[in-house]
Amino acid sequence: MPKEESMRRIGVCSWSLLPEGPEDLARKVQGCGLTSVQLALDPIREGYWDAVTTQRILRDARITIASGMIGMFGEDYSTIESIQKTGGVAPDQHWPQNLHAAQASARIASDLGIRLVTLHAGFLPDERTDPRYGTMIERLRALADTFAEHGIAVALETGQETAATLETVLSELADVGVNFDPANMLLYGSGDPIDSIERLWAWVRQVHIKDARTSRVSGEWGQEVRAGEGEVDWIEFFRVLEARVPECDLMIEREAGLERIEDVRAASDLIRRITQTGEQAR
Repeated sequence: MPKEESMRRIGVCSWSLLPEGPEDLARKVQGCGLTSVQLALDPIREGYWDAVTTQRILRDARITIASGMIGMFGEDYSTIESIQKTGGVAPDQHWPQNLHAAQASARIASDLGIRLVTLHAGFLPDERTDPRYGTMIERLRALADTFAEHGIAVALETGQETAATLETVLSELADVGVNFDPANMLLYGSGDPIDSIERLWAWVRQVHIKDARTSRVSGEWGQEVRAGEGEVDWIEFFRVLEARVPECDLMIEREAGLERIEDVRAASDLIRRITQTGEQAR
């Protein structure tokens, strides 16, 4: 591992900190000891946060907005089965609403100077012959085109399908990349994180730093844990990342637990130990 200071931005996903507003977000990001954030755009689009105020508060706190994130209407993450039915662009009843929301989010992202937005596509079919496959490709292409009109790239989050399936889809979507989340591969039971990033590295535009343990029961959620306490082999993960994708940003995501700031700080320390000093993760 290189020991010089990394040029990657290390940040935190805004939703991980459960902020009550822009001021609270700025305080919590600073409490994590970080200066970059991946910003959820939905609170701004839905009118809970003001874009200009959010930008000013983060700028005054010297926090950079590294990227954005959007969700889809009607998503239910209570079980793997429920999110398989409701996730991403698959549900027909929500597609017009999702496209309209993406158009609004693209304008917001452009105003904020964001150049990368990530999202969950939904469970992409394994086979091109699946009747849902063509529809989902068309919808993802429409979303990508919507953001591209504003000079913004789109990256699909990993986990809800295997790397092989995602690779097939990406080969049909020009300029769409990957937001690689190693923990999601374990949480969904969709593959080994190291094998998956080796397969998808050419599309990786950003990485979520998150850890998990696989479920012993097929079809049930794995367990998200503090980075360094799960089954992601971080030494090997960063070896592949440094060799294959040396410049993408690292955004720490934590969606479980009651000590979010402490967990984010632990993840940040883990990143720096491995990438800057070459120490072992455990």
